[in-house]
Amino acid sequence: MSKSDHLNRRDFLASAATFAASFTIVPSNVIAGLGKIPPSDQLTVANIGCGTQGLREMGSLLQNPKVRVVAVCDVNKFSTDYFDWSPYGIRNDIRRTIGDDSWWEGKPGIPGGRDIGQEYVERYYAQNQASGQYKGCASYEDYRELFAKESGIDVVKIMTPDHTHAPIALAAMDQKMHVVTHKPIANRLLEGRKVIQKAKDTGLVTHLLAWSDRPEYRQIKAWMDAGLIGELQEIHNWSYRPVWQQWTKRPAESQPVPEGLNWDLWLGPVPDMPYHKNYTHNVFRGWYEFGGGSVADMGHYSLFPLFETLGIDRSPVSARAFGTTTREEINQVYQWVKNDVAFPASCTIKWQFPAQASLPAFDLFWYDGGVKPFAPEELEMDGKDTPEEGLLIVGTKGKILGGFRGENPVLLPESKMMTGRDSERINSREVDRKTDQWVDAMLEKRQTPGSFTRAQCITDTINLGAIALRAGKKVDFDSNLVKITNDEEANQLLTREYRSGWEI
Repeated sequence: MSKSDHLNRRDFLASAATFAASFTIVPSNVIAGLGKIPPSDQLTVANIGCGTQGLREMGSLLQNPKVRVVAVCDVNKFSTDYFDWSPYGIRNDIRRTIGDDSWWEGKPGIPGGRDIGQEYVERYYAQNQASGQYKGCASYEDYRELFAKESGIDVVKIMTPDHTHAPIALAAMDQKMHVVTHKPIANRLLEGRKVIQKAKDTGLVTHLLAWSDRPEYRQIKAWMDAGLIGELQEIHNWSYRPVWQQWTKRPAESQPVPEGLNWDLWLGPVPDMPYHKNYTHNVFRGWYEFGGGSVADMGHYSLFPLFETLGIDRSPVSARAFGTTTREEINQVYQWVKNDVAFPASCTIKWQFPAQASLPAFDLFWYDGGVKPFAPEELEMDGKDTPEEGLLIVGTKGKILGGFRGENPVLLPESKMMTGRDSERINSREVDRKTDQWVDAMLEKRQTPGSFTRAQCITDTINLGAIALRAGKKVDFDSNLVKITNDEEANQLLTREYRSGWEI
């Protein structure tokens, strides 16, 4: 077929919809094929990453009438060895979405891979076809092949392990595609900077899924603006994560690569190493090479919207971190385990931030793995302790305590400071934080509140914290030079050693 003869997917569907619309007796859902919105007015999406989180978010994507998923991609073809938070959560989500309570009946394990992703898409869209059949979702092992062969894609949604977020996002923007990505933008600070700069240079619409509208943060800001806690001094944020198994050294033995998994593609920019199941699926976040630890897993959700609300956009000037240590018995003697490959089971990170446009210099503290700050005196006065996960804002005259993302914030001591303040409450509301926000923005060609272009501070912060954990010492950071100024070894951790052909 010649190039002139080849109609891309969007042109073909748009032409088909226009032709069908001329026959008024055809129902609108048949005209559109996939809903009441004509395909020419929908966002065409390629979903890259069909593991547990990719499949978990697929349902809301498919059910949004403004979206049409036209391609899926995953380096894993199909397997049932995924880890998740429940044995049937993914299965039940898919059943509800496709309207089939028998899907995966009698089959073992937790499914994932591009075959499952493709089946999910086509089973859902088949519901709106008179024939009950639909075969309009392409499937790829390699995102680079997808980009080369598929024209007419508006948006790439990246749901892969952290270490491949940056190369996929950069390649997508090279193809003039808008980008939505799971957190983080990158698990190396310099990679994050390059992705953000690319977003600025291209003007493409981008969205970091960890952003959400948090009315609770507006409540906190209103109290701060009213002077109720004085000047900001500290922010404390803590989570019980990690919720995956954590290791302190690489596996001693290698394992055969499972059938259907392209291990080289899974590694992507990371230099070659033997396959082991302890690297993949839901445990990748624990490894320095592949993830960003608990702070990257959850800190984006709490801190990104908080930074946006409070106007924190100047990156930290230093970070210091402490993590869990351990020993192992060797020949009846306990030996120190040197962990230089994975994030600790628990940690505390402290960042020093410079003065912001409307805030003084302050310190930010992160805790995870069961570690949390002790209850301040104001909380103990009411006979209470800090919650399992939480956010504490400390000022020169008072404190604000809320849930992990500021839920139900209160001034401390609550028994004294909250009396008569119910009328001040800013109403909270639930919004579709994963789909609607970015879909509408991309259809209207405007940046989202979670745009990459707004995410430099949070991306620097998360990745600088990881460097502090790896370095084992305080690291001083010059945001303008993008350099760690007090330790050359730590400075090398701003980037990574790249596999040949994957350099960024």
